[in-house]
Amino acid sequence: MGIIVQKFGGTSVANVERILNVASCVKEETDRGNNVVVVVSAMGKSTDTLVGLAKEISAQPNKREMDMLLSTGEQVTISLLSMALNQQGLDAVSFTGWQAGIITEPVHGNARISNLKTAAIETQLEAGKVVIVAGFQGITEDGEITTLGRGGSDTTAVALAAALKADKCDIYTDVTGVFTTDPRYIKNARKLLSVSYDEMLELANLGAGVLHPRAVEFAKNYQVRLEVRSSMEKIEGTVIEEEAAMEQNLVVRGVAFEDEITKVTVLGLANSLTSLSTIFTTLAENHLNVDIIIQSITEGDTANLSFSIHTNDLLETLKVLEDNKTELGYEQIDAENKLAKVSIVGSGMVSNPGVAAKMFEVLAANNIQIKMVSTSEIKVSAVVEEKNMLKAVEALHEAFGLALQ
Repeated sequence: MGIIVQKFGGTSVANVERILNVASCVKEETDRGNNVVVVVSAMGKSTDTLVGLAKEISAQPNKREMDMLLSTGEQVTISLLSMALNQQGLDAVSFTGWQAGIITEPVHGNARISNLKTAAIETQLEAGKVVIVAGFQGITEDGEITTLGRGGSDTTAVALAAALKADKCDIYTDVTGVFTTDPRYIKNARKLLSVSYDEMLELANLGAGVLHPRAVEFAKNYQVRLEVRSSMEKIEGTVIEEEAAMEQNLVVRGVAFEDEITKVTVLGLANSLTSLSTIFTTLAENHLNVDIIIQSITEGDTANLSFSIHTNDLLETLKVLEDNKTELGYEQIDAENKLAKVSIVGSGMVSNPGVAAKMFEVLAANNIQIKMVSTSEIKVSAVVEEKNMLKAVEALHEAFGLALQ
């Protein structure tokens, strides 16, 4: 008898009918003789509804109170699923994140898991019960409720799989696996049989919403066997593993994209050895994530610095920079929004020169201007105007031979 962790996202538990379907999936696993831990998200778009209510009251709601509000969504799902399993003759118990022993750092809105105290879960598994855990949430050592950021239920599931030394972690979604790009937007995208941890980590960080980046980090660090599969269709999914089999010798394995990107430019920054570290330390201390960075030296021994952020973080980023203007020593700040990031990813890029050049040629041929560029061994990202995002994705997907034949 092994331990299997199953995670079901919001669309998989969007209504009572789908919750009953999830209960059937869980029962199939228990019928195979396995102990099962189930991690669930809030039902459907209920988190969006809660965010909308908060925004009706305040444009920038207090982060602690947002965690108090948003953590209620998963609590609805865990109790309903437990009832559904009881109806199918299974003994089940539901746990909130804190009851499950998920300890996080003291950060509201985007906390990282710092410790897992799984004794309560293990006790229930030994008693033969199915344990249902609310994803996306935890508690600090001081007793404050926190949330793990959007997609955090994936992280909950993989972290629990690692801590419990589970045989496998299945991520059930509304798609049948990991595709070469998002099949909801690019109709000839095709499913990959396997993807390496590193490729999946890049894809997740670059906007592929099928898995949360921190979940992939956990899976890689603790060698958790991971599979992304459909909650609606009983077919093989995509396995995430250390070394993925090369399919048709694809150099590029996927095209990821993300909208709502803003380019922030800090003008007239003192050209000193510490100016960059001061700016990014200040932003990091306020838990603001910066992505692509470009620096240029100007006449008069000053520098201009550009970086990209998510548009949702713009107001807070501007406030932090303004509050620290004297210390940072810049002249002014410009912001350009309505941008998007388009990226190609593939471990085969390491040994194949010219991939970036081909990407730029394809974008130029489609009259798509590049605003910023970032590269690593296995990815190239370009920031473009948001209106050109899908046009760029489709062109790159076709050019690198990823489309269904």
